[in-house]
Amino acid sequence: MDKETVIELNKLSKCYRIYDRPLDRVKQVLSRGKRQFFREFWAVRDVSFTVKRGETLGIIGQNGSGKSTLLQMIYGTTTPTYGEFNVYGRTVGLLELGTGFKPEFTGRENVYMSATIIGLSKKEIDAKYKDIVSFADIGDFIEQPVMTYYSGMCMRLAFAIVAHVDADVLVIDEALAVGDILFTQKCMRFLRKFREHGTVILVSHDLGAVVSLCDQVIWLDNGSIRVKGTGK
Repeated sequence: MDKETVIELNKLSKCYRIYDRPLDRVKQVLSRGKRQFFREFWAVRDVSFTVKRGETLGIIGQNGSGKSTLLQMIYGTTTPTYGEFNVYGRTVGLLELGTGFKPEFTGRENVYMSATIIGLSKKEIDAKYKDIVSFADIGDFIEQPVMTYYSGMCMRLAFAIVAHVDADVLVIDEALAVGDILFTQKCMRFLRKFREHGTVILVSHDLGAVVSLCDQVIWLDNGSIRVKGTGK
């Protein structure tokens, strides 16, 4: 298989302005840049890497090291402060469990809403619905409001939707952490199969999963890459 580059980052960085008091925001606007009333917090700084088709990149690091912010930039939900990145193909993210789910909607209604947001037509969702429900394996709860679900059930449904979108790139942030063992194994089997044609970026504290799935790994520390290595 020709492993062309699917994801490329060049010095990708994200800086947040931290204001100690609400009034400081007003002062910053009025100063027109002549004075600085904020502190800079670099959540991610100068991160560069490439991932090829069929590869899985693992991202590890302590909480607050910048992992989630990096994924949000790659997925397009956060704008970089500077740096460049390109992601080729349809990208689907599982960044926070239940993101986009309406608590008062049933599981069925959330499947249709979430898949529509991702880009599937109603006809495509109709064709995939039974497979999504079968993969999630939450029984009659599919007809109950999501607000009645425990976190593992939300994870099952969210992952099941992502697994049936026909994506080129999957961006997954700690989604395997809340599932039961059997469902986690099902997800791992899916990811191994997906790697035959797609690309995965996986954030996980489970080093066993990282070693098992990932071709390369980066360790983020204070927003920067401390070490790059291979997962296998």
